[in-house]
Amino acid sequence: MNVTTHSEIAEFDALSGPAGQTRGRVLQAVFWVLLIGFVLLAPTMLYPVFVMQLLCFALFACAFNLLIGFTGLLSFGHAAFFGGAAYITGHALTAWGVPPIPGILLGAAFSAALGYVVGALAIRRQGIYFAMITLALAQIVYFFALQLPFTGGENGLQGIPRGHLFGLIDLNQTLNMYYFVAAVFLVGFLIIYRIIHSPFGQVLQAIRENEPRALSLGYNTDRYKLIAFVLSATLAGVAGSTKSIVFQFASLTDAHWQMSGEVILMTLLGGLGTIFGPVVGAFIVVALQQFLSAIGSWVQVVIGATFIACVLLFRRGVVGELARWLKVGSL
Repeated sequence: MNVTTHSEIAEFDALSGPAGQTRGRVLQAVFWVLLIGFVLLAPTMLYPVFVMQLLCFALFACAFNLLIGFTGLLSFGHAAFFGGAAYITGHALTAWGVPPIPGILLGAAFSAALGYVVGALAIRRQGIYFAMITLALAQIVYFFALQLPFTGGENGLQGIPRGHLFGLIDLNQTLNMYYFVAAVFLVGFLIIYRIIHSPFGQVLQAIRENEPRALSLGYNTDRYKLIAFVLSATLAGVAGSTKSIVFQFASLTDAHWQMSGEVILMTLLGGLGTIFGPVVGAFIVVALQQFLSAIGSWVQVVIGATFIACVLLFRRGVVGELARWLKVGSL
């Protein structure tokens, strides 16, 4: 039997009461302003290609957080959707001459279909069994990426053309490409934000907190979890497709199990189940990888040490601890 202390009750009241809700709305508005301001002004302060990489991984982490943070499902195989969409989009643009937006939509459609297959098989199990099924199926996708002729094998799919947006805007121009990526990220982030705050998102959070109770209320929890899985896979595919156009390259690294580990790390560092946490976590990981690249493989040691420090000092992640410190329900 769990015992709730007076301090825990007071903290809950502070977070869920009118004052806490008002603070939460104000701080969310502040975060929105900071996020949009950063996206718009970043090319004037930072290397645009670095920021494009950051935005792609931030969308990937937000898509993953929709599954683990708001549905309670841990997937070890999200790299399959990220990398698979990158290959599909890259092949469509290279071999078929498809424009960028239809190419991204093809990659997203592939990830949605793959997510439906993987999700339909995996949600029959729970906990670590669910996670291991997703990992096993993702390794099959990795094997196909290695063996299929159009993927380029170990060399990857190179020379992916960026093309022209609507036939008019040349995406080979760095700033044009940047603002296209920024628009993709903001649209994807808005979709995730809307899902979280919709009645559907509330049901997902109920399943995360107490699935038997949600089931007793008449909700088909397996159907909700499958839809959440497909949505998460689709948005992860959008992130992978966009990244392949940015770097004009799709490689086995995008579909490797280590990529699944990186997105888990980003989500945990930023704050599991928070709105803006995955963006912060992605920034931390990508920044460490970029600015410490001179030390070679030691960068993984630094990232690992950062993760350990975060787990010990910020158990709720950076944004999660900030929300707790400011006594707001969610950021």
